[in-house]
Amino acid sequence: MKTIISAIPIFLFSIVTFAQKDSLTADTIEMKRNDTLIIKQMFHTALENGKSYKVLEHLCTKIGGRLSGSEEAARAVSYMKEVMESYKFDTVYLQPVMVPHWVRGVDEVAFFKSGTEEIPVNICALGGSLGTKGKPLTASVIEVKSVEELEALSNSDVRGKIVFFNGPMDPKYIRTFGAYSHCGGQRWTGPWIAQEKGAVGAIVRSLTHIEDKYPHTGSMGSRPNNNGIPSAAISTFHANQLSKTLAINPKTEFSFTMNCETLPDTLSYNVIGEIWGTENPEEIIVVGGHLDAWDNGDGAHDDGAGVVQSVEALRLFKALDIAPKRTIRAVLFMNEENGLKGGKAFADSVKSQNQNVIAAIESDAGGFTPRYFALQTHDEERMQKVARWLPLFKPYNIYAFEHGHGGADIGQLDEEKTLLIGYRPDSQRYFDYHHAASDTFDKINQRELELGGANMAALIYLLSEYGL
Repeated sequence: MKTIISAIPIFLFSIVTFAQKDSLTADTIEMKRNDTLIIKQMFHTALENGKSYKVLEHLCTKIGGRLSGSEEAARAVSYMKEVMESYKFDTVYLQPVMVPHWVRGVDEVAFFKSGTEEIPVNICALGGSLGTKGKPLTASVIEVKSVEELEALSNSDVRGKIVFFNGPMDPKYIRTFGAYSHCGGQRWTGPWIAQEKGAVGAIVRSLTHIEDKYPHTGSMGSRPNNNGIPSAAISTFHANQLSKTLAINPKTEFSFTMNCETLPDTLSYNVIGEIWGTENPEEIIVVGGHLDAWDNGDGAHDDGAGVVQSVEALRLFKALDIAPKRTIRAVLFMNEENGLKGGKAFADSVKSQNQNVIAAIESDAGGFTPRYFALQTHDEERMQKVARWLPLFKPYNIYAFEHGHGGADIGQLDEEKTLLIGYRPDSQRYFDYHHAASDTFDKINQRELELGGANMAALIYLLSEYGL
């Protein structure tokens, strides 16, 4: 069906108490009824005939890990372009972007040695790390629980050793991204500081709450004139094992072999699809996730889920024959994991073409049960306009609109001009799989995934109808 809702000022859509009910105009009541009906149809369509689960299955099981510059990333670009074209979006195109090309090479091998016994452990190289040129790197170990603890040590304490960062994620954070941010510096800056103090290598405890044998990789930061040292993540199970051994024998040695290397930057693409607006086409609403994923898993939750949800949000408009008043654009960003080159290229194109992106929604927190939307803005008026729509979302597991981080890729846009919105599902299980070989399609729940795409479609619909 075509939307026929008349243009009614946004302030008329404020949350109405029962005491105010008698003051509603007939037009306002009709608008609310139409919005409720359209959003309900979006959810019914997604749950009865959603497409994102099948698309994600192909992306994960037929293509797999999609690290920037890889053959798998190129295949993912081609596949998602074909998917959007099959949905008959008004336009589908590729946006070129040069991306880093880091390769893992032959699987890593590691063990620690206490006395004469060699105890094998599971590690995976951190993104961007140097390799050991195929030869074992062996040295004694110094354990620290944070970057601050390392910085307090003298260079002589660290020189010639492998620094073992063993700070766990704090279980007291109810929203687990807070715990991730709190100890993420170990992986992001820890190896560089270790090198500056004379360390020959770095081992970082995997950033997950659970104790398992999967190492969780991720990118490191960089520093000028610092080439880095071989650095790897170690599973939490083996981190605990190593820590206990060090407590008994501080002279324990660690040995690891890695074959990773950085190749020249290569050409890749953001994949973009659009449905043009009928009344204010120059105002653009973006929705997206990142198409790249670490090579050790399938990238199901990070961020295959966000990719297919973003495409599904636009597909629902086509499936229901809803003509948006404003242009809606799905952007599948390349290279979020180790460079953000896709997000930067997209933001540069928006700026150079003087495009008016009024809002951007990012899904990059897994495909779990919907919880809330985070709004990144300093404009309280914009915040309140969106917050007034909350009653329409409560039936579908969205319980709040609140201040928060929009997302890494859309964060490259100008926050003063664009309302940045992060879709936030439940976070309790996300870091069980994040950046690990366990991030596979079988961890996805179809209903949870489809609910996420429908919630983003509903928010896009309201933004398109009433603007900001």
